[in-house]
Amino acid sequence: MHTTVENEKLREKLKANFKFFSNLDDDEIKSFLNYCENRQVEAGDNLWIEGDTDNYAAFIVSGKMGIKKRTEFEGKYMMVGTFDKGTVVGELCLLTEQVRSVTAKILEPVDLLILSSMNFEKMIIDHPIVGLKLLKHIFLVTSKRLSKSYDRMASIF
Repeated sequence: MHTTVENEKLREKLKANFKFFSNLDDDEIKSFLNYCENRQVEAGDNLWIEGDTDNYAAFIVSGKMGIKKRTEFEGKYMMVGTFDKGTVVGELCLLTEQVRSVTAKILEPVDLLILSSMNFEKMIIDHPIVGLKLLKHIFLVTSKRLSKSYDRMASIF
């Protein structure tokens, strides 16, 4: 468990690096953190692998990860995105029961907040305003990523 000083430093990092947390007051952030697990992962490891059935989102507090997609060629992948501090990844798994469609490869050691789908559902029941704010943020992030994907695809043709 984090000390009060560590929790205060974490709240300040979250407010400084994540648009989502900058829109929450301290009590809402404290409530959110009660549903999360803090995890550190070393460079070179995978956070999840394409086809995994786990259901959680990861908020990158520090470090960097890449998202890669398996290609039609055996054992070959294509890097489809890189993400660093201030980014949420795997957010769609909070809302669906689908398997992971990509692999998350750690490029630099990361410090993460992990929110499982089960804890997300509990948070929505216990703190509906925080849950609603998170859903809105996920929708905005996903919409922006989809728009960028459309732009990249259009630039190929």
